[in-house]
Amino acid sequence: MTESLLHTPLYNLHISLGAKMVPFAGYAMPVQYPKGVMEEHKHTRQKAGLFDVSHMGQLRLKAKSGSVEAALSAFETLVPMDFCGLAENRQRYALLTNEQGGIRDDLMVARQKDDLFIVVNAACKEADATYIEKALIDECIIERQFDRALLALQGPKAVEVISQFFPEAASMRFMDCIMTRYEGQDITLSRSGYTGEDGYEIGLPAEIAESFAKALLSHPDVEPIGLGARDSLRLEAGLCLYGNDIDSTTTPIEASLIWAIQKARRPGGVRENGYPGAEIISKQIQNGTKRVRVGLQPEGRAPVRAGVELFADETAQEKIGIVTSGGFGPTFGGPVAMGYVQAPLSEVNTQLFASLRGKIVPVTVHALPFIPAGFKR
Repeated sequence: MTESLLHTPLYNLHISLGAKMVPFAGYAMPVQYPKGVMEEHKHTRQKAGLFDVSHMGQLRLKAKSGSVEAALSAFETLVPMDFCGLAENRQRYALLTNEQGGIRDDLMVARQKDDLFIVVNAACKEADATYIEKALIDECIIERQFDRALLALQGPKAVEVISQFFPEAASMRFMDCIMTRYEGQDITLSRSGYTGEDGYEIGLPAEIAESFAKALLSHPDVEPIGLGARDSLRLEAGLCLYGNDIDSTTTPIEASLIWAIQKARRPGGVRENGYPGAEIISKQIQNGTKRVRVGLQPEGRAPVRAGVELFADETAQEKIGIVTSGGFGPTFGGPVAMGYVQAPLSEVNTQLFASLRGKIVPVTVHALPFIPAGFKR
C-alpha cells in the first residue's frame, strides 16, 4: 500500500520500530507504534515523544538585496502578521491568505540573521513555494529545502533530553529559533511544536537524520510517536489542522485565530492592510463573523468526528454548524472536538446537539484549549 508513496529519511527506522504505516499527504507515515495511540499520547504528555515531521516543507526566503528587513517587509504583503517587528531568532505563526480572506496555508516563520526560515504543511509545500516565489519575484528568492529532515521532540522532558545535544536549548524561550551545529552540519532548532507541550523542532540534513533520531531514542524518557497521537495531542491543545479546521474558505477571524494578527496589522495599526483579503478580514475584526470555530465536548464516551452536523435543539431541524475535528482526548478523559457554529451560539457552555449514527447527542461548547499549554514563555 505504501510502496508508491514518498518516504521520509526515517522510513526504514519506522519499519524497524514496528510502526504501522499509512498514506498521509503523499508520504508513507507512521500512524502508531506497538504501544498504541493511547500510550503514545500519554507518554508525550508525561515525558518526551519523538515525531517525524519530515514530510513538511522547509523554505528559506532571502531578499535579492541581501537585506533581511527587505525580506520581512516583502513577506508581510502575503500575510496579516507583523514580521517587520519580529526580533532576530524569533518565530511566529503565520497565515497565507487569499483575496477572499481565506487561508491558503498556516505556517511557521522565523526571522534569522540573513533570511526567513519557513515551515509549511506537507500537502501545500509545492504550491506555497511557487505562490511565494511568483508573488515576490522582483524582491526575493525562495530556496526549497524539501530534502531536509524535520523532527519534533515534545513533552516536559524534552528540554532535558535535547540539552544533551545542544546545551543552548535550555535557555531558549517558546518560539525562539536558532541556527546551531551537529556533527559538523547546520541545524535549525526551535522551541516550538504542535502538541501543546513544551518541546523542540529540529531541522537537519537527511543523511544524519536517522542517527540523530536513534540517539534521541536511546534516552529512557523518549519514545517514537505516530500520527494518531499527534492528532489527539493537537486536538486537546485546540490547534487547527489545515484541510480540516481551516482552509481556503475560512478566514482567520472565523477560525478564532485573531490572536495571530498583531496590533500593527489590525485596523488602525501602523501597517494595517496591505495583504490579500485585508478588506474582508479587517471588517470581520471590527464587526465579527456569522460563524466561528469553537471547542466542543460531546456527552458520553463516543467521539464525534469530522463531518458530523450540529443542530440548535434535539429536533435536529435547524443546522447551525459542523464538526471539523474530533476524537477521544486521553488526557482530557473523554471525547473532544472542534467545529464551526453560528456566532450567537459560540459562547462557552452553550448546549448544542450532534447527529451521530442516527442518534442525537448533546454537545457543549467548551473553551479552548481542552488541556492547558505547557510552553516555556
